[in-house]
Amino acid sequence: MAKEMGVAEQGSFSAKDYHDPPPAPLIDPKELAKWSFYRAVIAEFIATLLFLYITVLTVIGYKSQTDHADPCGGVGILGIAWSFGGMIFVLVYCTAGISGGHINPAVTFGLFLARKVSLIRALMYMAAQCLGAICGVALVKAFQKSYYDRYGGGANELSVGYSKGTGLAAEIIGTFVLVYTVFSATDPKRSARDSHVPVLAPLPIGFAVFMVHLATIPITGTGINPARSLGAAVMYNNDKAWNDHWMFWVGPFIGAAIAAFYHQFILRAGAVKALGSFRSSSHA
Repeated sequence: MAKEMGVAEQGSFSAKDYHDPPPAPLIDPKELAKWSFYRAVIAEFIATLLFLYITVLTVIGYKSQTDHADPCGGVGILGIAWSFGGMIFVLVYCTAGISGGHINPAVTFGLFLARKVSLIRALMYMAAQCLGAICGVALVKAFQKSYYDRYGGGANELSVGYSKGTGLAAEIIGTFVLVYTVFSATDPKRSARDSHVPVLAPLPIGFAVFMVHLATIPITGTGINPARSLGAAVMYNNDKAWNDHWMFWVGPFIGAAIAAFYHQFILRAGAVKALGSFRSSSHA
């Protein structure tokens, strides 16, 4: 009877209604010979360019409106948060089937740590995202030259009254929320379990960006995306922006790493599975 129960339990475990994709190879040179790889890199470049163009224009437009009118004029912080969250929703929806819709080096880094993308793809995505961000802000500067420098160029800086530790913590926690949401929204197990609920993955990801911006705009202007911070800093080229720039890389990468570890090894029990596999092989 015990043997039959063990066989039944093993059969029910293996007959799961979802399939985890195999881990991506660390280095996959075969990708370099595929057009789909370069198409994905181009998609990341264009998506990040559009993201920076729309969002930085929104920030500068709001500041110029409030400077020339009443303090309640313009879209406000709520509108800026909607701009960032809404654009992420739109762009992830448009590019998810082509490149995965990362649009953020921190997201790419987290997915790389979870073995969702190879090292080559991760590096190419990050390069494309950073270049796209610079080009997107360059378009803003070209179209709004009279306002660009006057209203800060959309650059991320630590606000007066906050310590660098507070700014770094805000970036770590904000990026953790974003990357954790990305893992949860794209989890094949969740898709199978909640198959009766039509979940559109870009929607919770966009809302995560929106909510984080509401919380951290007063602290750092909200980075949580190293490409976004780099593009604005390069085109604005201000000492204050460069002095604070390190936290907009260190914070998001730490937050992404924590989110990847939490989701893969705690929620998905990766550590327990690895330990069980090791014990099975040692007893064989």
